Amino acid sequence: MKTLLAVLAPAALLVSCANVTPQGRIERHPGLYATLSAKDKQLVQHGTIDRGMSMDAVWLAWGEPASKFYGAKGAQPLERWIYTSSEPVYTTNFFGGVGIGSYGPYRSRSYGYGFGPEIAYVPRTSATVVFVNRKVDSWERRR
Repeated sequence: MKTLLAVLAPAALLVSCANVTPQGRIERHPGLYATLSAKDKQLVQHGTIDRGMSMDAVWLAWGEPASKFYGAKGAQPLERWIYTSSEPVYTTNFFGGVGIGSYGPYRSRSYGYGFGPEIAYVPRTSATVVFVNRKVDSWERRR
């Protein structure tokens, strides 16, 4: 058991430190990058997207979305990719978890006595991309 843990722990660390930049994804998937048009290659290198880009180009530019929704726009297949980021929410707790400024289900779960600020990180939608027929139809990104 200890041997298995000794092997899995470094492997999990290595996977969690994978390249998360467009350049890292390009280096890991050169064949996919080679299939893109010259315009899309330039956009991907800068981590930007535009209407008409393929799903592969968006994935190389922005990475894996947090969730995907499928549907239809008229008779055409539609797919929406949702990207999220973490937003800090600051709380001040008095006497063991009674929060002031707590954020819904993310409020403090600490117990004990004392005063002090806490920070909880909550998911927030940072961007959405809508594909129609596997091409970007529209997108929006939080500033």
